[in-house]
Amino acid sequence: MAKIADFPDIPKYTIKIVCNQTGIRAVTLRAWERRHDLLNPHRSENRYRLYSERDVAILRWIKSRVDNGIPISSAVAELHSIIKDGIWPDAVPPLPGTQPTPNSAHPEQYARQLYQALLRHDESLAGDLLREAYTIFDIASICNDIITPALVQIGEAWYRGEIRITTEHFASAYIRGRLLSLFQAYSSRKNAPYVLCGCAPTEQHEIGALMLSILLRSKGIRVEFLGPDVPINDLIEYARFEHPQMIILTSTMRDSVSELFEFDKKLNKLEPKPIFGYGGAAFNIYPEIHEKVAGTFLGESLEIAVPKVIELLKMSHK
Repeated sequence: MAKIADFPDIPKYTIKIVCNQTGIRAVTLRAWERRHDLLNPHRSENRYRLYSERDVAILRWIKSRVDNGIPISSAVAELHSIIKDGIWPDAVPPLPGTQPTPNSAHPEQYARQLYQALLRHDESLAGDLLREAYTIFDIASICNDIITPALVQIGEAWYRGEIRITTEHFASAYIRGRLLSLFQAYSSRKNAPYVLCGCAPTEQHEIGALMLSILLRSKGIRVEFLGPDVPINDLIEYARFEHPQMIILTSTMRDSVSELFEFDKKLNKLEPKPIFGYGGAAFNIYPEIHEKVAGTFLGESLEIAVPKVIELLKMSHK
């Protein structure tokens, strides 16, 4: 996970943009600066406050502490104490509902640059691109419009024989690590709707399921990510004791789909029976296999799947 110190300390954002990015009201931000010596923003020639990406990261961290019940004075004191010891906290992901920064850049540009960085095995540049993207775009845009297209390009380049399998593995492993850190940065709310999400048995491609888990957690849903190749019988026994409201399994390869044909019948043994949702590239490529899987198809993309899951969870409470 990126540290707050990793973000550039160059002033460029107005207070309006910072408030949109952090969800902190301008009056609150000014009070924190005045009463608690939180930040000392740069002043432009016209005396407007200007904040850096590091300032935004600090404010997100402080807000996360305050949202968890820590008084603002204690949160600021904690931050100052940590920095004094030469250790910077981990950065907090953008909050759900905050608006992206107005910027001339588009997600497609970041996707192309990330693709090039991954081709060169350049972890430093890839990390810089993703950190900058976190300050500009919401998490859904980062997953849907930056990371996914970059990985698709990598996969297509490998299929055409333009890159080695080593590069494809490097890219997948690097992005997986970044996404896992992002997933763990979102808190798991104990009283929120509870979902288990992973891959069908024999399915090893987990990034789609991981991104879905991140997006659902960003919406306040309690999600446990189970990773690739989830054994069905063990999953049923786990669900028997944990009582999830929903189980989501994904498949990118047709061979792994057959493992899901009898899954809904096995869920009938559970009380209460969780909702079963499924998705993945295999169902997009071979739509005829939908008839063999009893459950709810979550759609062809993450943009469709996330609101569908939320709606299914709401309906289960009625």
